[in-house]
Amino acid sequence: MDRSPHHLARKVTRLSHLDLPGAGQVTVAGDCAYIGHIPNKQRLGTSILDVRDPKHPKVVSQIFLDDPDSHSHKARVAGDIMIVNSERNMTPIGRRAEELPRLRARLRESLKREPTHAELAEKLGVKESDIPMVEAAERNPYAQGGFRIYDVSNRSKPWLLAFQKTGGIGVHRFDMDERYAYISTEMEGYVGNILVIYNIRNPTKPYEVSRWWMPGQHVAGGEKPSWAGKRHRLHHALRFGDLLWAGCWHAGLRVIDVADIRKPRTVGEYNYHPPFPEPSHTFMPVPFPIEGRRIAVAIDEEDHAHDEKEMERRRGRPHGCLWVLDATDLGDIRPLSIFEVSELDSPWSRATPGRFGAHQFQEHMSDTLLYCAWFAGGLRIVDIADPQAPQEVGYFVPEPAPGKAAPQTNDVDVDSRGLVYIVDRYAGFDVLEFSR
Repeated sequence: MDRSPHHLARKVTRLSHLDLPGAGQVTVAGDCAYIGHIPNKQRLGTSILDVRDPKHPKVVSQIFLDDPDSHSHKARVAGDIMIVNSERNMTPIGRRAEELPRLRARLRESLKREPTHAELAEKLGVKESDIPMVEAAERNPYAQGGFRIYDVSNRSKPWLLAFQKTGGIGVHRFDMDERYAYISTEMEGYVGNILVIYNIRNPTKPYEVSRWWMPGQHVAGGEKPSWAGKRHRLHHALRFGDLLWAGCWHAGLRVIDVADIRKPRTVGEYNYHPPFPEPSHTFMPVPFPIEGRRIAVAIDEEDHAHDEKEMERRRGRPHGCLWVLDATDLGDIRPLSIFEVSELDSPWSRATPGRFGAHQFQEHMSDTLLYCAWFAGGLRIVDIADPQAPQEVGYFVPEPAPGKAAPQTNDVDVDSRGLVYIVDRYAGFDVLEFSR
């Protein structure tokens, strides 16, 4: 169905829509779409949809969560095995809550006494009234971080095979194949998410194979980060051949060799921070050469939920964007171009609260088209046939979810038929068709 005449589109047609709760990821495999949901009142973690008829997608099963403090907003599938994450719900003041123990220790050392709530709040940039809530969370640390493995051979009855506990606030985005899961997670003794690779050949008994991290993250091993908080951390890594391509937040991009799965090693890196303020989200190679070069693409995440004060502070700074890079020589990765969307291209670009800027693209390519989720900019389809001059060839900007100020297109996937699937952070699942 078509909800409203108020969406905007060029060369893209909406085939169907479902009013599902907000989502963090959509993965399409075979006849089904697998959706991981943002925290919601129903505690809905995962939905599996039959999309054989794209004009009439049907929910065939849903997985609900027992723990009110957890969410499961990512889902990936390989064959009949599905993995979903388990991550702690964000606090009202975000990740700043996790900085409290180290901040208290630093202030105690400098002040020679226990810091007051007012002093802690000033350093964290939060209200003094927020500190008791943070201290309560500190006294009862989160214990449900990890990932769950399901048998989905019967899509209508997902069967839990195993729960693998990790650490900290748990697992964020990840990749998988039929042999291994490439998990981005916090772990005891490390600052921020690192890569932990698990063997899942026997999905009932996953086990850790190896770890990778950036120098400075392993504080328990004596390393000292040169950055504040958790600005340098793995967002997630995607496997192509024997290489993992990793977005590492404010540390930029990394290429990791896993030819020896037990000893991951960094073989390439590029960082465009701090001049570009938004963190690196996803990084992957184009699966064929262009103009005789190995081309890679990366996309930022527009990281701040805008309120009027935040928007004013950020005025004049670039939004999250799409990067095209020459990765022919992994020891010398170089940027070729960027693609940005103008605030004039969406009527909701300055709506508050909300984000306007890049977030994600489909994590596979069959041609030179990239399908990008652009928050209040909706879906943007970008052709990188000329790596130095990316061109937008189509777009679809959905109307805002009921009661919301702006659409927040969060994730996108493309199936073997060329149909496009998008989800909104607030609510909504759409099946789209691009007319070339």
